[in-house]
Amino acid sequence: MRNALRESDGITIFDISGEICRSHVAATTLHPMIKSQVEQGRRKVLLNLENVEFVDSFGIGELLASYISIQNAGGKMKLIGIPRRVDILFRVVGLDRVFEVFSSESSALQSFIDP
Repeated sequence: MRNALRESDGITIFDISGEICRSHVAATTLHPMIKSQVEQGRRKVLLNLENVEFVDSFGIGELLASYISIQNAGGKMKLIGIPRRVDILFRVVGLDRVFEVFSSESSALQSFIDP
């Protein structure tokens, strides 16, 4: 998994590419990266999954752990750009009912502002 981190109007955006799966280097997995942002006071997180090729069961766990960490801190985590193959997986395991998913970055960013 590779990611680029950027910010827009106080919202932390992770542009993730590659695979969200078990890594031999724990610091490069999704949850520690997101938890680090939460610990720095950043509680509005948008994950751009447009370039994600694969998610395994560990990756699902990382997404859920990240979501829970942000929720427990009083924040919000939203998703955009879910590829078809990943979207099918989300629907099968019920993640489509957990995460707020948006079709565009602008609509997702606006949703953080509009209650």
